[in-house]
Amino acid sequence: MAERRTPSGQGPARRAGGRPTPPRTRNTGPIRVPAARRTSPGSGGAAAKRTEAPRPRALTGRATVLIALVVALALAYTYPVRVYLKQEAEIAEMERAQAVQRGEIAETAKTLEKWNDPEYLRIQARERIFYVRPGETPLLVVDDKDRAARTAAEQTPAAAPDRWYDTLWSSVQAANAEPQD
Repeated sequence: MAERRTPSGQGPARRAGGRPTPPRTRNTGPIRVPAARRTSPGSGGAAAKRTEAPRPRALTGRATVLIALVVALALAYTYPVRVYLKQEAEIAEMERAQAVQRGEIAETAKTLEKWNDPEYLRIQARERIFYVRPGETPLLVVDDKDRAARTAAEQTPAAAPDRWYDTLWSSVQAANAEPQD
């Protein structure tokens, strides 16, 4: 009986004796001769030489197509991922700014609540504009340089402009002055 082959290598081919043929494999390394076939040095036969089979190509066609597909997908997703990450950073920055603004709003609400208290309003009027209630005698200590310096520093900005009444008085004096020839 002759050796049968199956189409496109499907299934094991059978030898004439009914035994299946061993599967064919690619050999990527040197060919090894089994110990039973080796000739011993004293037997007089020539020693078997080791030969190397040709190495297969590093990349097959399928592997090349797969790598090209992965690279194309990576390039296709790069821009949308970059835009997504940029938007996430902008959202995080806006949330931080919003948290700061909420803190400022809470601080302003506390200050407004203080100003709605009549007692706090009286204290501020006494300290800032030297308000005196009816029946009280005002007392202003002029010799207290530390307190006067602190009060002046708290009330006036670093570069204090002329007070409005000083400006008004100087303009009245200028209008009353006689013109010089």
